[in-house]
Amino acid sequence: VSSDAAHNLAAEQVENYLTWGEPTAEVARKVNDVRAGAAKHGRTVKFGIRLHVIVRETDAQAWAAAEELISHVDDETVARAQSVFARMDSEGQRRMAALHAGGVKRSRADLEISPNLWAGVGLVRGGAGTALVGDPETVAARITEYANLGLDHFVLSGYPHLEEAYRF
Repeated sequence: VSSDAAHNLAAEQVENYLTWGEPTAEVARKVNDVRAGAAKHGRTVKFGIRLHVIVRETDAQAWAAAEELISHVDDETVARAQSVFARMDSEGQRRMAALHAGGVKRSRADLEISPNLWAGVGLVRGGAGTALVGDPETVAARITEYANLGLDHFVLSGYPHLEEAYRF
């Protein structure tokens, strides 16, 4: 839900607006836009975010786990996935693909799009394709930054799902 039309619809009709993980400045822009639109209709909207998490005892271990997650994904697999994403008319998917230049960006330096926010998941997964990566304190600090923007709901997952849930 990233297009202007979606923001207008959300302002008029939704109770909860859920965004995919983007840098805090982008999330703040969305929240402010939808909040202002809702106010024009005498409404309020609650906000949430959908993120993956990769949490380990140290930042270095977390980043190693992130790299491991995509280490076996070859260029052909990324190209196939990106080709599918490019045919979608979703503004959110277009924005997600732009975070890693349609699969061209592959290094940590390229994919860490904001402190501890990694776009590597989106190389081959449609939809929410960013993860908070780091030690527990660092990931908690990033979550707090999003909460301070006015987000009330956090939909978090990881890979493998159950194991990451226990770590988190």
